[in-house]
Amino acid sequence: MGFADHPAASSNRVAELGALDAATFRAEVAGRSTPVVLRGQVKDWKAVERARAGDRAIAEYLTGFGGGRPLKVLIGPPEIGGHFFYRDDMRGFNFYRQQVSLPNLMGALLRLSEQQAEAPQAIYADAAAAPEHLPGWRAANPLDLPPPDAIPRLWIGNAMQVPTHFDVSPNLAICVAGRRRFTLFPPEQVANLYLGPLDNTLAGPPSSMVDPETPDLERYPRFVEALAYAQIAELEPGDALFIPAIWWHHVRAFDRLNVLVNYWWAYDSSATPFLALVHALMSVRDLPPEQKRAWRAWFDHLVFDEEAADVAAHLPDHAKGVMGAPSRERTEKIRRYLLMTLSGRG
Repeated sequence: MGFADHPAASSNRVAELGALDAATFRAEVAGRSTPVVLRGQVKDWKAVERARAGDRAIAEYLTGFGGGRPLKVLIGPPEIGGHFFYRDDMRGFNFYRQQVSLPNLMGALLRLSEQQAEAPQAIYADAAAAPEHLPGWRAANPLDLPPPDAIPRLWIGNAMQVPTHFDVSPNLAICVAGRRRFTLFPPEQVANLYLGPLDNTLAGPPSSMVDPETPDLERYPRFVEALAYAQIAELEPGDALFIPAIWWHHVRAFDRLNVLVNYWWAYDSSATPFLALVHALMSVRDLPPEQKRAWRAWFDHLVFDEEAADVAAHLPDHAKGVMGAPSRERTEKIRRYLLMTLSGRG
């Protein structure tokens, strides 16, 4: 399916800017609540230059970073058409995982590319942290837009699609080789995306059960409303896409050898709201209606109200405890309280 054939092709396109310096990015983009494409942001990267020279050139360039740990690779049979997902019976996935060295991965992808098979085996290495798996990448392809502690992660594979999912932190995605299309949905569309399992996921965050390219609208009728809010970003090598936290995105890689690099930041996996949400499924969702209304008032007062940060203003600082202002000390105090309480020692 080409760009113009996408069901949401008539929807809004993601806003676009040119390449930015670090100061402008942090002032005008990093805090945005909507996505934005940065055209040509890394067009001068060595990796992008080699990608423009063809599949063999980029494969050989990446192989040169070998020597790190093997990559975690998803492998699917030709019949999945590059669509990594659950099996039809939801009792597992339509792919398997394998540890593969970088030279072997690039060799396999290059062979499949040059064979030009109509429906090749689907191969996809996801979220490979450069310092561990491609040592030397950051120095060879520097980027000063994200915070210094944001780790470049590589996503390498052939033509495939990643189901609609979200990240709990801001995301800067860089297209290095091949063309990619992102279909993005704002966080408020969660009810129209039909969540898959929360605790049995393909690769971390939960996914939508709907394929936005061929949606089954009889089974998922509310997805029509989600499509009305969809935004499309089409990336070529050298382009970047900023995705705010919690925005849903489906990713399609079109070519026989595709490489993307992304950066996440402002993320603490032990403090993600998603864990609080899952705990609320156990502790709040199935309470009697009158109790749920009472706890909603608590959540509004302590968490969601605009003045929630000041709910303990009537207490002296030393007595505010877990309701105090954000700090490293408060975070540790909350963690200790939760560990003690959830372990039954509270």
